[in-house]
Amino acid sequence: MPMKSMDDLFLHGLQDIYTAEKRILQSLPTMAQSVGTNELKQALEQHRDETQQHVRRLEEVFKMIGEKPKGVECKAIDGIIGEAQQEMKEIEDDAVCEAAIIASAQAVEHYEITRYGTLTAWAKQLGHTDAANLLHETLEEEKHTDELLTKLAKEKINRAAA
Repeated sequence: MPMKSMDDLFLHGLQDIYTAEKRILQSLPTMAQSVGTNELKQALEQHRDETQQHVRRLEEVFKMIGEKPKGVECKAIDGIIGEAQQEMKEIEDDAVCEAAIIASAQAVEHYEITRYGTLTAWAKQLGHTDAANLLHETLEEEKHTDELLTKLAKEKINRAAA
């Protein structure tokens, strides 16, 4: 679909992050099962639960702007997740694999933070205040998850891998 307006660009951004969230939701259980560190497993499982809520919020945003929830191809998230899956297959040391999983999870978080930040700003600009509030709520949760992963990496996982 050609994008002729800011509304079209906003919709495309929503469709992109909708696809990303659903893809992330599919990959988190595998990541959680691949780790032995309880704190990391819990963080990944908690983020899976949050991601389910993110999908529901996005579906609500679609409704708010009069659109049906629908995704579009998201090459960025496919690349990040594909790279993570490849690394998980190739790394033999469990501790090093956990460090790689955190790095990959943070790459996902940073992508989401970028998208949700932009979508929040666009929603405000377009007068979709309620949608902006929902998107901002998700943005803050993504930032929190990134902070949690950083803490786990610095305090435990990276030390064990080194």
